[in-house]
Amino acid sequence: MLTANTRAAGLSAHITGTGPSIVFLHSLLSDRGSLEPMVPLLSDSFRLVLLDLPGFGGSPRVDGGLDGQADAVAEAVAEACPGETPILFGNGYGSFLALATALRHPQLSSGLFLAGCGAGFTEEGRGAFRFMAAKAGEEGLESIAQTAMLRLFPAAMAARVPQTLAERRAAFVATDPDVFREACGILATLDLKEAARRLAVPVFACAGALDAATPPVMAQELADLVPNGTFHEIPDCAHVPTLQAPAEVAVLLTGFARTLDASSAPLAASRAG
Repeated sequence: MLTANTRAAGLSAHITGTGPSIVFLHSLLSDRGSLEPMVPLLSDSFRLVLLDLPGFGGSPRVDGGLDGQADAVAEAVAEACPGETPILFGNGYGSFLALATALRHPQLSSGLFLAGCGAGFTEEGRGAFRFMAAKAGEEGLESIAQTAMLRLFPAAMAARVPQTLAERRAAFVATDPDVFREACGILATLDLKEAARRLAVPVFACAGALDAATPPVMAQELADLVPNGTFHEIPDCAHVPTLQAPAEVAVLLTGFARTLDASSAPLAASRAG
């Protein structure tokens, strides 16, 4: 795993590459290591800021629920990317946190690229988070590690990548159980659907066709809700596209960045004139 080489407003981060910045927020069932395959694919064109979410890795916990975490991420982005409005990339829990950050700090970023995302869960989805939180509280994360890994990797896919699965499992069980339970509680009550209608920046919402944790219909709904949204389904991919389809994610992310550059060029020209 890439080791942290800096801190941004107290959050642990690894920063590498050259170019316009992209800030990466990992999923609840993983850690910053799940983002590493993107580094060699993107670091020649972009400056990559890989954050440990509050309470994960070397980052301290913060109070205030999702809003408090969004404010902490906003401070880290502002410190790590001075004078920029970077793209925020989020996967899973990181996508909900990126969305909340953009809603609370609309001038912070130029766009959101969200993988395994949505604006809220069904009652069945909420129940899954309540179950995992209760089980983790009673018996620890080891007791739900298999369930968590199946949410990341379907069984057939897991059989093809045993080493990756072992790494992800180790990262999961090393998570602070209280941080995990708090995040599950946030996701079990999350509803950003009305707020998403007022989002100020473009959103590229994608999902793996095999994603059982955040099914593609959730990403489609989010893309339809926001004023400027695009939906894309990634075939033969589950909940962690950065591990399961990194080359496709790199192409999609680069294309999204170019779209943002093209849309901002006329505005810059008009201001100059």
